[in-house]
Amino acid sequence: MKALKYKGKTITLDDEGFLSNPDEWSEDVAKTLALQEGLESLTDEQMEIIKFMRSYYEKFNAFPILNQVCKNIHQPRECVNEQFINPEKAWKVAGLPKLSGVHFVTLDGQHYRMEECC
Repeated sequence: MKALKYKGKTITLDDEGFLSNPDEWSEDVAKTLALQEGLESLTDEQMEIIKFMRSYYEKFNAFPILNQVCKNIHQPRECVNEQFINPEKAWKVAGLPKLSGVHFVTLDGQHYRMEECC
């Protein structure tokens, strides 16, 4: 287990950098997680993506179809790939648990798709 420190608080992460307790998420935690994922800061567009992912997950307990994320928040079709490159980064920053049995793969480093694994 890893620990994430921000504003005097300690949040636990699993070994892959996912929040151990998604209920500990806040926008401040998201900004700290983004730094760990190599993102300097979160734009309004990125925050809109993560908030939608969180609400979708809370409602359906599943990862949303990426193009539907963009459609629902009225951003360009490839918004998740454009804003985060790897959708798993967005998932981590959104403070959601690791998806068991799936992972994201890419052939060109720019476009990702979800595949079953493990």
